Amino acid sequence: MTFALLAVFAIPTLSIPLVYFTGKKSPKVAAIFVALIALVNIALLLTTVPTILNSSTHQYTESYTWISVIKTSFTLFADGISVSIALVSLALILVAALFSITYMAGKKHLPVYYALLCMLSVGLVGVFITSNLLLFYFCWELMLVPAYFIIGEWGYRDSYKQAFKFFIYTHAGAVFVLLGIGATYIATGTTDMFQAQAALMTASSTLVKWILIALTAGFAVKMAVIPVHMWLPDAHSEAPAPMSALLSGVIISAGAYAILRLSLGMVFPAVGITFGTNFLHALSIVGVLSAFFGSLIALVSTDIKRLIAYSSIAHMGYIMFGLSLFPANAAAGTVVLLASSLAITGTVLHIISHALSKGLLFLTAGGVMHQTEKRDIRKMGGLASKMPFTAVSSTIAALSIGGAPPFACFISEFLIFVGAFQIIHVDSFYIIPTALMLIATVLSLAYMLRFTSNVFLGQPKDEEIEVSKEGKEEKKTLEVSNYMKLSFAILVVLIILVGIYPTFFLNLIQTVRIG
Repeated sequence: MTFALLAVFAIPTLSIPLVYFTGKKSPKVAAIFVALIALVNIALLLTTVPTILNSSTHQYTESYTWISVIKTSFTLFADGISVSIALVSLALILVAALFSITYMAGKKHLPVYYALLCMLSVGLVGVFITSNLLLFYFCWELMLVPAYFIIGEWGYRDSYKQAFKFFIYTHAGAVFVLLGIGATYIATGTTDMFQAQAALMTASSTLVKWILIALTAGFAVKMAVIPVHMWLPDAHSEAPAPMSALLSGVIISAGAYAILRLSLGMVFPAVGITFGTNFLHALSIVGVLSAFFGSLIALVSTDIKRLIAYSSIAHMGYIMFGLSLFPANAAAGTVVLLASSLAITGTVLHIISHALSKGLLFLTAGGVMHQTEKRDIRKMGGLASKMPFTAVSSTIAALSIGGAPPFACFISEFLIFVGAFQIIHVDSFYIIPTALMLIATVLSLAYMLRFTSNVFLGQPKDEEIEVSKEGKEEKKTLEVSNYMKLSFAILVVLIILVGIYPTFFLNLIQTVRIG
């Protein structure tokens, strides 16, 4: 399909006002409209997969005339990495819209909510399907606007305060991204990331190093790794559950994708082997610190959403550690087949696995909060008998986040560690970080088991009783609505499929050349 990617970009953009006016008549129809848009875009992206797998370049590209004065084109592209993450992003948009039908029912300004959700999908998917740095930055910033208003208007306590904190942190990070993009244009005369990659090889070594640092710092803020993580726990805990699922599932993962695509893919080959190796070592340290910090706080957290939020920091640590295993010889300017590094393959797969698992975990937590009106796990317990579907779905998500087979995060973490052991033979520095990350996996399973046992197992802390017409006391049923169940079921199926048969994504990922 000639205009597949343009349609992916244009359909939700043009649908924003339609979603709004549809929501005026029926918020439920507006939610289904957003879900259908996501479904159509998933189908459009899937049409690019045969080209990606079978063409000599392993890319699907569309280019349109845009700003001629600076010789920049409106370039859309899809390769194995970008199409995989974009597909998962759209899947989360779809389930977030379905979940919102019940979760957001009765709340004010719902036409605006669904229009903002549609706008968010434009910025989010746009980041993954463009090779133009200006368009990338436009989509990068576009994510902030709807996210700010969704958190602020439909959040819990002090929602606008936490939304503003989220906006300031991530926008400050975007300033560094803009500086890096501007310096790249000055050094190369192009806004295309693939053309810039080749041109940076002859640019000033000092300038290239600063570009690498600026871009990585900006993207790290979006990832919420140590020490720029402070916005994440508050934003996640105050955001409505569908927004939390998107924040933790794909918005922070966009930072990881950007580091891989721009920092490592575009700039890293031009920095030199010595600086490049030191840079990767620094990333591994950040990854280990983030994994331990997030895990240890999650082990003692009592707020159901803050616990999951700190888990997100921990898993961004896994991903940052995986990125640090990028082949160091790429800094010497050699072409590196991504498939030759199991660690990087596993890292990309972990972005996908974490997005699905954490999205489901936040949605099930939102379902629990919606039905019980509680968020302190110390006041829960025994909910498995009252919310069996939610309990099973949440447990699957928790076990996946904990790295238990046969769920999605197990296979991605396995590949990261196998890749790490391969790197140790070349660079002994990674012995200690790898050992520490293995310990972090134990902590990850520990806080997820604690979460599951406190919320769903044991005896209820305060039994809810209702009186039947016959005068008999009966336990109150708390199970979520069918729309919520459908959103859970979609993600449960995907988590299990990726866990037992990751070949679809692995085949796509292994076609990509970076470096």
